[in-house]
Amino acid sequence: MSNLGLKLVNRLIKYGVLASLSFVTLTSFAGESTQQASLHKIAQEISAQRIESDIQTLVGFGTRHTLSETKSDTRGIGAARRWIKKEFEAISAQCGGCLEIIEVKQTISGEKRIPNPVEVVNIIAIQRGSTEPNRMVMMSGDIDSRVSDVMDFTSDAPGANDNASGVAGVIEAARVLSKYTFNGSVVYAALSGEEQGLFGGKILTEYAQKNNWQVHGVLNNDMIGNITGINGVTDNTTARIFSEGTRVVETKEQARTRRFTGGEVDSASRNLARYIDTIADKYIENLDTMLVYRLDRFARGGHHRPFNDAGFAAVRIMETNEHYDRQHQDLRTENGIVYGDTIDGVDFDYAAKLTSLNAVSLASMAWAPAPPKEVKISGAVRASTTLSWQPSEDKNIAGYKIYWRYTSEPQWQYSQWVDNVSEFTLKNVVIDNYYFGVASVNKQGVESPVVFPGDVGSFDHNIK
Repeated sequence: MSNLGLKLVNRLIKYGVLASLSFVTLTSFAGESTQQASLHKIAQEISAQRIESDIQTLVGFGTRHTLSETKSDTRGIGAARRWIKKEFEAISAQCGGCLEIIEVKQTISGEKRIPNPVEVVNIIAIQRGSTEPNRMVMMSGDIDSRVSDVMDFTSDAPGANDNASGVAGVIEAARVLSKYTFNGSVVYAALSGEEQGLFGGKILTEYAQKNNWQVHGVLNNDMIGNITGINGVTDNTTARIFSEGTRVVETKEQARTRRFTGGEVDSASRNLARYIDTIADKYIENLDTMLVYRLDRFARGGHHRPFNDAGFAAVRIMETNEHYDRQHQDLRTENGIVYGDTIDGVDFDYAAKLTSLNAVSLASMAWAPAPPKEVKISGAVRASTTLSWQPSEDKNIAGYKIYWRYTSEPQWQYSQWVDNVSEFTLKNVVIDNYYFGVASVNKQGVESPVVFPGDVGSFDHNIK
């Protein structure tokens, strides 16, 4: 049996669901659709060599501090931004102009870490979907770097892992995915201003809201290249996915409803994380993802947070074992310890593996139908549970899958395939004992993330 098959069987045994899988899932290897086969191909097309080259180029700009040089062609964040834009332009030329490349920017001043006016510029490439161009999934990485003093914009700050690795992953994902056509749009985002206060993410979030983007998933990649941690562990087979629980924009009425119906661990962001975890099991060899039920690392932050603040589904994907001597440090050697985020601390095969996880997740979501809308549930004091959702006009939908699990379980345990209907009753499945959700499935068997019933689980960020 293949490594992929062993991972799948082990997971099924772990959750006790081997006998409960639907026909669609059980037949995926016996007769894969074109899109399912392409997801395996995408995972293999990501190049560690190209990622290494891109990280080396970004490191070569000396510093990419948000307040650094912008006029030079060889040093500073301005040179880095222009190079990233040229890379996107070259990728677009290869696919016949399939990328819309824009600068989303704003002048920031009067802030603790940006006291004087500075133009914060994000370089964005949009690969528009063929049928739903305003439905977006996004991969992001941070351009800027820093040393020990967050206001030091002149010293060398190579930022090889934090976060040239994330930006290189974004560029490489664009190279591979631009060869395909998707129903929904894919956004490749190189963001600025992260170290100075998450400003690039805030600016892009505002742009997305202004342009009515239906953002159904933001995959923020911040440090995806380190495999040896400060804890002495070396591991290239795991990664972490951080996801926030209930939305920070939740109203008092929504919180009251949630108190009686559950959903504290079933926000859209949390089910996006579960979706990516499932992608890892199905398509990425020798990678197990850890679902971390927290917005970010303890008392720390990242560029997915501004999207969460606006109600979007957004997660952080990163290495499992961080090495703090290689983060936010002046380049130096003290007491025999080497400090600094240099390129020799990056494992390019590992960065490629995590980039593959992103690329396959983006492709799967962009091919799949949109997550079901207005999912509702009923079944109190009854022997059965009924779920309903808004009928979709998407002609690519073949049907839906209803998922459920014990409330204490981290992943979905049971599933039931249903046809292209808008309501289904699970007979003799008591609502009190499980959490439930619904996913859309296209005619090639590719699924959307699961949607938990009610406002708490909706992928519509405008839920009020």
